[in-house]
Order: sequence, then C-alpha cells, then structure tokens
Amino acid sequence: MEAPKLLLLIMLIPCDLFIGKSLGDGVTHEESKELRDEVREMFYHAFNGYMNHAFPRDELRPLSCGGEDTLGGYALTLIDSLDTLALLGDRERFTASVEWIGKNLRFDINKTVSIFETTIRILGGLISAHLIASDQNTGMRIPSYDDELLHLAEDLARRMLPAFDTPTGIPFGSVNLLHGVDENESKITSTAGGGTLTLEFGILSRLTNDLIFEQVSKNAVRGLWARRSKINLVGAHIDVFSGEWTQKDAGIGTSIDSFYEYLLKAYLLFGDEEYLFIFQEAYKAAMNYLFSDPWYVEVNMNSAALVWPLFNSLQAFWPGLQVLAGDIEPAIRTHAAFFSVWKRYGFTPEGFNLATLRVQQGQKSYPLRPELIESTYWLYKATRDPRYLDAGREILASLQYGARCTCGYCHISDVEFHKQEDHMESFFLAETVKYLWLLFDLAAGPDNLVENGPYKYVFSTEGHLLPVTPQISLVREHCSYFGAYCRNSNLRLKTHSAESAQTNSSGSQTRHADSSFLSRSSYQSSSPVSGLKGLCPGLTYEQRFGISFMSPVDSSSEDENSSQRKPTEVQRHSVLLNSNPNPEFSLSGPHNDHDNSPARVPQEESPSSKQKR
Repeated sequence: MEAPKLLLLIMLIPCDLFIGKSLGDGVTHEESKELRDEVREMFYHAFNGYMNHAFPRDELRPLSCGGEDTLGGYALTLIDSLDTLALLGDRERFTASVEWIGKNLRFDINKTVSIFETTIRILGGLISAHLIASDQNTGMRIPSYDDELLHLAEDLARRMLPAFDTPTGIPFGSVNLLHGVDENESKITSTAGGGTLTLEFGILSRLTNDLIFEQVSKNAVRGLWARRSKINLVGAHIDVFSGEWTQKDAGIGTSIDSFYEYLLKAYLLFGDEEYLFIFQEAYKAAMNYLFSDPWYVEVNMNSAALVWPLFNSLQAFWPGLQVLAGDIEPAIRTHAAFFSVWKRYGFTPEGFNLATLRVQQGQKSYPLRPELIESTYWLYKATRDPRYLDAGREILASLQYGARCTCGYCHISDVEFHKQEDHMESFFLAETVKYLWLLFDLAAGPDNLVENGPYKYVFSTEGHLLPVTPQISLVREHCSYFGAYCRNSNLRLKTHSAESAQTNSSGSQTRHADSSFLSRSSYQSSSPVSGLKGLCPGLTYEQRFGISFMSPVDSSSEDENSSQRKPTEVQRHSVLLNSNPNPEFSLSGPHNDHDNSPARVPQEESPSSKQKR
C-alpha cells in the first residue's frame, strides 16, 4: 500500500473504534476513595511480595515468589519505590528503607550497567528520596538522616562519568561501575539513552555544587541535537564516536521517547531556555511529520517518508507531555485513540499495527508499563473530565483481573490470551501504581505530597518526584530575599577540576573519571558559567515565586543576547506553557504560582498555521 494512502487510512480510523459510545458510568466521589484505597492495597501486595521473597535482589518473580538481579544486584525495586512510600505517607517503611540503603548499599562492584536505566531508576530514586528525607517541609524528614543517599548518588554518578568520554559528548550505553568503559563496549546508543540524563545529573550538580554532572548531560543533548536532520528530526540510534545515525527511523516511541520529555522538563525544572528552544523545534517537527491525527507514525528522519505505521506502547506518554506543554486538544484525541487499544485487549501491546489493526507480531506483551496511566492522570488533572476516571477504573480492573498473581503483579506475555509471565519490573511500583493512586486521590480530594506539599514537582521519566525548590531551580539567580539558597561565602564560581573530581564526600574508595575530556568537547558552553549558588545574569522568575531581587551591576551582555534572539516559528501547533484549562490545575514546573494567565512561548505563527487551542 502506498504511503499517502496508508496515512489517509490511519487518519480515518475513528478513535472510538473499540471504545463504543460510552466509557461507562461516571466514577463518584465515594468510589474514587474506594479505588484509591484499592490501588494502595495493590502497591502493598506487590511491595510486600518483593520484600518477603526477593529483597535485596533487584526484582521480584511474582509467580514463583523468588527474586532476580536484573540491573546491578543492589535492591533496585526498593530504591525505585522509596518516593512512592513517602507519597503514601508510610513514614515507618520509608524511614526503615532509607536507613537500610544508607548502611548497606555500595557501588564499588564489578558490574556493567546501563547508563540510562541506572540513571533513571537508581540515581533518580536516591536523589528523590534524599530530597524528601532531608527536608522538614515534606513532612517525611528523618531526624537521623545525614545525607547518606546523596553521597551514594554522587558516588554512583562519578562511576558513570567515564561513559561520557566520547568525541561527540554522547555517552556509551553501558559502563562498568568498577573499571569504567570496557574496550569492547558498543559505540551505538539510543537517542533516549543519551538524552534522558539531564534532570538527575542537573539536580546532582546543584546538590553537590559540582558542575561536572550537569555539563556532561547537557553536552550529550547538544551532541544529539547538533546531528538532527534538516527537518529537525532525530533518529533512534547513533554512533557515539562518529556521530553517524545507525538507525534513522524518527518517532516518539521506542529509543527516542524520553529525549523529548526531558527537553521540556529540564526547562520546567531549571528554567534553562536552551532546553525550551530545542523542545520547541523538536516538538514542531514531531507534529509536522510524525502526527497522523490522532496517531503517530515513524518516518525517515531525513525525508519524512513513512517507515512504520505502528502504535508503540511507549508513545502513550506523549499526551501527558502535551498537557505540560499546554497543547491539550491533540492530547485528548490521541489519548482516546491509545485507550481504544487498551479497551480492545485489556492491556496495551508493545506494538499495534495501524495498517492491519492487529497486534504486531513479536510485540504482543504488556510489561506493566505506566505511560497510558501517566497521560490519563495528567489529562484528568488538566481537564477534570470524568472520562479519565472511567479510564483509570478500567485500567485498574484489567490489572487486578489479568496481572495480579501470587506474590505481586505479572508481566502479560500475550495481551490476546492474557498469559502471565514470571517477572515484575521495578517501575510498576515507581510509576504504574503511583500514577493510578494520584489519579484517584486527586478525584477524592487530594491529601498528598504532590498536590498539597510545599513545592511543585516535576516527575522524572521513572516517575520520581523532583521538587522545584530554590536550591534546585534558582541556583543561578542573583537574589536577595528571605529563604533563598544563596550563601555569602559561596558566591564565586567554583570550576571543576580533576583534583576536585577525586573527592568523594561519602568516603568510599572510588575509581573516578578523568574530567579533562570536557575541555576537549566541542559542545562545551562557550560562555562563562556562573557559580551554582550565587551570581547569575538576572532573576527570571521573581514574580512566579513572589520574591524581590537585585539586578546584577552589568546586564548589558544579557540585554544584547536577548535582542538577538528570534521568535520560533510554529507551523501547526503552538506550544503553551503553564496553560490553565481548569482553575484548579497547576503545572508541576518552576513557573507562575500567582498569575493564572497563560505564559506563551515566544513564537511567530505562519498564516497557514492551524491553531489548536
């Protein structure tokens, strides 16, 4: 079938093909409470199963009630579950878990691990739990806690630094925690693998006052974006030495998904406009070339020729990301289409062929993924439309009926026959259950750290809670207000050196990376970087936080740079940050707490632009 005809067919597929006319009876307020409690019980059925039968191994085998090491053999599921315990208000188990990890976990082991998975699951889990356990304002502070998780996170991140020693700045896919990068390590990595490190590494730089972590993760993003095609698409896999794309299929799913996610979230968390500008361009290209309303396809990154008319289950995060960007109308349509696949099978298969309208051969499994539930939560938070509670209820029923097993919840190896497999990924407790619980708690009248806590939160791609605090989001600001994280004794720039890289505050013996390779990188920032706690060009978000500020003495360079910036053209979809479709909806980003008016991204729409809002 010719590509244009196939795309037309895809666009004509009705969203309610499998849904029917109704999503079911509306979920009442009382039922929301019952569903929230059911999700809580779901979490503890799986968590207790892990602790009783698998701990301290990485993950649970829920059918046989055993354990297996899948990443590094360091209690992966426990680390991934820490902030979920805090979110549920389980002070006793959160405290006990943090104390056990602080006393028993170490990373000086001869294990080769994935940079991507280790960053989002282990590093992110440690950082999130540290920020909760160390802060009185969260209501979960542990009095005896002495930054043990932060020291572990810094130690782990330093052990991953050798992976970034490449000509492109894009890291290897794996690293040995004791010996660095193996000489036979593959030079091919995924776009998501290199572009989904900025949140965890950026926060670590702010917590440790060491620029190295933020620099290497940002250089990786720059290295990927510098090699985009002329139509601003990126491929799926790239050679980290030559910079050549080895797989040129562009999409929003497998191997690319969280690259887009972290561009926007890095801006929301850090206020770094470079990430915003890249996101604008990348998002515009995705909507122009990948969007076949309401579905998304894969195309050649250079020609935009159709490659693969496939709904990939990892695409299901996209409507949630669109909510954060403020592009809600296409998010609603796409979520309806994706949920129709869940309705048909009771789960979303890894691949659903949009040409045959069947499960893609070899992609029939459902490994308890959270992405569709994540988007359901964000759309309900933005719109308060009860259809998303109905969707959440159906998803919960499917998990309870089809995936629940003896000691936890099982992978579904075939969504057509609901065949169970003896494995439970750690992200089931870190994300899948978390988003379901947040959905129903929001409807029941929220009483949790995210909705009622002292901070707004950005969720990592693993669902970890990353708070928008002055220490994290305002560290580059020149500020003079009460409560600011600015120390008079620490206002001067502290540059990273090889000597400082050898210092590990945890005291453990570690083989560190030689940071001199940063000076060789062509993607290192050409402008001076201000100290992580102190001076900066100016306070960008003073009104957002209701604070006063003092402008720096010399702001001429900033004004000059600002005048040279050109607005970004948006041809099909305008990107609206911090939109407020519902008066109660509040974006989890470092932006307006007091002004409810939309803050538009700088843009210039062409006459042919289709306004979606």
